Amino acid sequence: MGKNTRIFTDVDYEKDGKQVGWLYLPYSVTRSAYGNISIPIAVIKNGKGPTVFLMAGNHGDEYEGQVALCKLIRTLEPGEVHGRVIVMPAANLPAALAGARVSPLDDGNLNRAFPGDPDGSPTYAIAHYIDSVLFPMTDFYHDLHSGGSSLDYIPFTSMRKSDSPDLDAKAMAALKAFGAPISLVWEHTLDTGFANAAAIQHRIVTLGGEFGGGGSVSVSGIRIVEQGIRNFLRHAGCLAADASAGGNQTPTKLMEVKNRHYFVLAPEAGLFEPVVELGDNVTEGQLCGQVHFVDNPKREPVPAYFRTAGMVICKRRFGRVERGDCVAHLATDWKG
Repeated sequence: MGKNTRIFTDVDYEKDGKQVGWLYLPYSVTRSAYGNISIPIAVIKNGKGPTVFLMAGNHGDEYEGQVALCKLIRTLEPGEVHGRVIVMPAANLPAALAGARVSPLDDGNLNRAFPGDPDGSPTYAIAHYIDSVLFPMTDFYHDLHSGGSSLDYIPFTSMRKSDSPDLDAKAMAALKAFGAPISLVWEHTLDTGFANAAAIQHRIVTLGGEFGGGGSVSVSGIRIVEQGIRNFLRHAGCLAADASAGGNQTPTKLMEVKNRHYFVLAPEAGLFEPVVELGDNVTEGQLCGQVHFVDNPKREPVPAYFRTAGMVICKRRFGRVERGDCVAHLATDWKG
């Protein structure tokens, strides 16, 4: 187990077969002096082979991955597997149960908590377990996201550039194999604390993705995830090739986010009126929208402009904004 982790489990990661159980994080509160947070985990193993770790619920209000992984746990059988598949459908369980981005127990954002702290609050203890126990046994990792309650996304899978050309080449091959209609390469500097950044530090072939948003469940997003996960498992060598499964007939469209100029931030607090839709192609300097001031209607709205050209791949869902909120971001064709 990871150094000093407080989390324990009855799941045996080395045992063949299908186990669906829980990670127990001690959490003593008034209603339960010896209580535990019970975080679901499944291990489907069959002999030697690669380990694929699939995770959703990093943010609790991002649902497509949670639904797809619950379905995978019920349907994937050891006889189909070569190696080991580890599945966490609700990694930050308190946030998932609350339908919130962050945990109601500690306001913790799991995707800013890595590598975690074994003695920290629940979110940091969960991050530490993933980083110190699960990542060291993992060869391929997919962290399934969506835009949550505050953002809408055109569904895509993604990879982040690392400092290793060899690792990036493996991630690109996995990205193409996943087979989403759009695949995105994040080029800009990765902030600390992200799960994918931590996985890359472990030299794991790592993918992410945004498969919907708005706090809803996208039918198309779930379909993309379900087919893509099977493709990802085949690519990793955990599932045998299945000619009857067909697969993507159209190659994925490769796009990228190169830097922070692709993002538009609210210039003032107020009510944001967008003037573009998801999928629109825009030019540098084009109007993205404007902030209105309903408490002072004679005040002129403050405009927000795109700082580069590209396709609108993300839009803010909520109308009210604070200065600095992301209201949209772009992607452009990947240049390689």
